Amino acid sequence: MSNPIALIVDDEPDIRELLEITLGRMGIDTRSAADLKSARTLLQAKRFQLCLTDMRLPDGSGIELVAEIDQQFPELPVAVITAHGNMESAVQALKAGAFDFVSKPVDLQLLRQLVNTALNLETRTPLPGGGDTPEEATLLGESAAIEEIRRMIRKLARSQAPVYVSGESGTGKELAARLIHTQGPRSRRPFIAVNCGAIPQELMESEFFGHRKGSFTGAIANKEGLFQAADGGTLFLDEVADLPMPMQVKLLRVIQERRVRPVGEQAEVAVDVRIISATHKNLSQMVEQGEFRQDLFYRINVIDLHIPPLRQRREDIAPLISRILEQIALMSGSDIPHLERNALDALYHYDYPGNVRELENILERAITLCEGNRIGLAELQLPEQPTASTPLERSAPLEEYLEQVERNAIIEALEATRWNRTAAARQLGISFRALRYRLSKLGIE
Repeated sequence: MSNPIALIVDDEPDIRELLEITLGRMGIDTRSAADLKSARTLLQAKRFQLCLTDMRLPDGSGIELVAEIDQQFPELPVAVITAHGNMESAVQALKAGAFDFVSKPVDLQLLRQLVNTALNLETRTPLPGGGDTPEEATLLGESAAIEEIRRMIRKLARSQAPVYVSGESGTGKELAARLIHTQGPRSRRPFIAVNCGAIPQELMESEFFGHRKGSFTGAIANKEGLFQAADGGTLFLDEVADLPMPMQVKLLRVIQERRVRPVGEQAEVAVDVRIISATHKNLSQMVEQGEFRQDLFYRINVIDLHIPPLRQRREDIAPLISRILEQIALMSGSDIPHLERNALDALYHYDYPGNVRELENILERAITLCEGNRIGLAELQLPEQPTASTPLERSAPLEEYLEQVERNAIIEALEATRWNRTAAARQLGISFRALRYRLSKLGIE
């Protein structure tokens, strides 16, 4: 089997030589280019398994090369070499489609980890079933929104960019994070999920970074932190909005430097971890209110994957019901219960403030209460639908009633997209200009 080939693009001969020697010792052949023009020529002439490019080149920017490769050679992972501490350039490169980045002076240990992870995209053995992961079957749905999420997950799995998963509670944010992990090159390494709001503040630094024996009262042995446990894999920070400010500062530094210092330890330890974070709160609003650090938000929110609520993708309710009933029946060793027509209609029209998690709870309760393995409307015990979204009675003047319905629909779309007007207009099926006109007409700030 022939060696993989890497393309090195850098105008500094010393850097090119360092990278060539390092990759050569890893059994990787290299081709080098000093500028964009030479790199483009090599890309057309040969198939590469990896590209390392400097940010600044004599005839352009490494970002240009990243964007071109993303369009013309989407299977080729590109890592960008940035100036030390220039996180803005690193984030810009990741947004453009870079696989990862490495800072100057190049840390050879981190470089080797990056290269091994990138090449694992090529060598990873597909799982049975056309390369799908077993977990992917649980991301059910037939809506356009779910299809788009599946497409985004496949794309994000090939990158190492930090991902921010947004959405209401119960929509499946952790499942999306797991799928990004299992479909990517880190799939054979750990996926560590942590609820940031469940860790006592006084233990948070120890939990994340570990500690050494005797570093504080109760530290009777060395302890590995969550970052070390996830080394080579993915760390999922659920409810990241609950992190206190002092911890946000420490987390930002770890993400930027890729090193942690256990409590009571003098030296730092290198870690290779992909960060995926999530929260049901409006993180951008928290930044505006000074409740969340803007620099940390900018760093973890390189790519936003939004999971819409279940009420906005009702086409997914039926397949979800079928799968949940099958799973409950399998676990209990009983037959799959039959849903009566009135119960199915009620489930389809319910708004699910708790989303998929609430649907699961409703069906589990209904199976417990039903007799003869038939679920009717009474067994569902659905709460009354909230009336806040339709405060006017039908007896109100038609123009006033329709205006209120329009207002509620627009506000719901804006809240679902975290007040991103372009995304809200797309969700409503109208142009951005039409939405802007309606916002002005209805007096919505």
